[in-house]
Amino acid sequence: MKVSDYVLQRLREWEVDHVFAYAGDGINGLLAAWGRAGNRPKFVQARHEEMAAFEAVGYAKFSGKVGVCAATSGPGAIHLLNGLYDAKLDHVPVVALVGQTNRSAMGGSYQQEVDLQNLYKDVASDFCETAMVPEQLPNLIDRAMRTAYAKRTVTAIIIPADVQELDYSPPTHAFKMVPSSMGMSHYAPVPVDADIERAAEVLNAGERVAVLVGQGARGARAEVERLADVLGAGVAKALLGKDVLPDDLPYVTGSIGLLGTRPSYELMQDCDTLLMIGSSFPYTQFMPGLDQARAVQIDIDPHMIGLRYPFEVNLVGDARETLQRLLPRLHRKTSRAWRETVEKNVARWWEVMQRRASVDADPINPEYVVHALDGKLPENAILSSDSGSAANWYARHLRLRGSMRGSLSGTLATMGPGVPYAIGAKFAHPDRPAIALVGDGAMQMNGMMELVTAAKYWREWSDPRLIVAVLNNGDLNQVTWEMRAMAGAPQFEESQHIPDLPYADIAQRIGLDGVRVEKPKHVEAAWDRALAADRPFVIDFRTDPAVPPIPPHASLDQIEAAALSVLRGDSDRGSMIKQGFKAKVQEFLPGTRHREDRPGAGRDDSTEGHK
Repeated sequence: MKVSDYVLQRLREWEVDHVFAYAGDGINGLLAAWGRAGNRPKFVQARHEEMAAFEAVGYAKFSGKVGVCAATSGPGAIHLLNGLYDAKLDHVPVVALVGQTNRSAMGGSYQQEVDLQNLYKDVASDFCETAMVPEQLPNLIDRAMRTAYAKRTVTAIIIPADVQELDYSPPTHAFKMVPSSMGMSHYAPVPVDADIERAAEVLNAGERVAVLVGQGARGARAEVERLADVLGAGVAKALLGKDVLPDDLPYVTGSIGLLGTRPSYELMQDCDTLLMIGSSFPYTQFMPGLDQARAVQIDIDPHMIGLRYPFEVNLVGDARETLQRLLPRLHRKTSRAWRETVEKNVARWWEVMQRRASVDADPINPEYVVHALDGKLPENAILSSDSGSAANWYARHLRLRGSMRGSLSGTLATMGPGVPYAIGAKFAHPDRPAIALVGDGAMQMNGMMELVTAAKYWREWSDPRLIVAVLNNGDLNQVTWEMRAMAGAPQFEESQHIPDLPYADIAQRIGLDGVRVEKPKHVEAAWDRALAADRPFVIDFRTDPAVPPIPPHASLDQIEAAALSVLRGDSDRGSMIKQGFKAKVQEFLPGTRHREDRPGAGRDDSTEGHK
């Protein structure tokens, strides 16, 4: 048995089923071992190492298991980095196996020699080690897997090419040998009773309780629903926690932040008590004023506790176990006025979304594209969104319910993971449909070539449906709008305009299917056709770049900045003004409330100035 054979054997013992990778001579020993092992675990060939890392992240996010990726030395290891940082920042367990030049050449400025320990010391800061002798391997693999699981982070094992070819020998019962063992039990830390009592006192004292949940609350759906009922609370969701609670619950206000909803913004503006569960949501300005609310945080990671807000009680513990201990100490709110206000705001918001989706655009309103998908989503769908304006519509128009799952690059907010996330999801759940919402910028950056990966593997999936919806507007749209709103700068064509490509035709040329949609009347039929397809399907939606991703709190300063960009010669100024006005006015049609109807309406709130 070679070292490379042992590496794959140990991964199998850890129940690793897939390794997302790309070949290179720095891992030739591993590639040969895969051949001897009958391709177990399965080597999934991406088009690029960054895509392999994104696929490992998507697999880990949607399976709950560690994602594993592999790459050659030098350039391959460098290419992995962006996907690995996506995993690190979103607290996703991923293990990277990386090749290195022979030990005899290390330090000799040899071809493709990169100082991988220094390169990876940040992204894999919790565990990054180089195997120099065969006896290290059990310990290195076991610690990499356990650390990734326990800390929900990235770990890395660097294996020089000559070490891969050595005969494997296990550690012995001797000095400076490190034996190892398999496995890791499940555990769920909980706070002490005294701290739970303090948290209960804060929550019981509140009259208008707001809850903010993130991905750390995913295993506590039933407990969060019970808590919201007892406290009469509204619940907002950080984007990574979009699938924590069903959006068809009337008190769930949806996403929060720049990409969030108006009722989530109002929930935070008007509450007197905040409970944050399993989230590191970074945008403090979308949370209650710093002296507005008493607050409690629950998080399993002591490193992430106490961030973002002056919490009165910080509970370190597993969300489900902590809530189960907290619930018996909570008193049911007799007044439901706050809950009724929250539910009215939510109902009104979905009316606004319907109206905004119905606004005419040239040629197609992107909000209509995504809103039309909402009612057609299969109950077991898995969704991914790329970064950019597509993420706005994913956050606001799609109501996840039942067993639906969804994710995107939350903290790194990198372009490019939409399609590879969906591919990773298909390997995690080959019996479920996956849908990726991507902009044309992300599609051109790397999504197109990952269609080749889908074409290579789709016949292995029991449900072949993988739908890639391209919002094709010829513009790097999110940055364009940020330039307008943040800097008052007009669109800079040289950086923002991108060429139109026949995405559906390209899909058909490589054995997939697809359709280009240029008129609103064909949108729903395209979704129906894709959802009934017998293979991966690309929908090329020609959408209007002038439809604005207006933040829920859009301030007067931002609107003035966008208007200033028009005066400075924005190339899209006519459509921008028209579409921005039509979109925003939907919030003030009959059925919307006035400022004086809001709880706490007497306090100053400058963000209402745009009304």
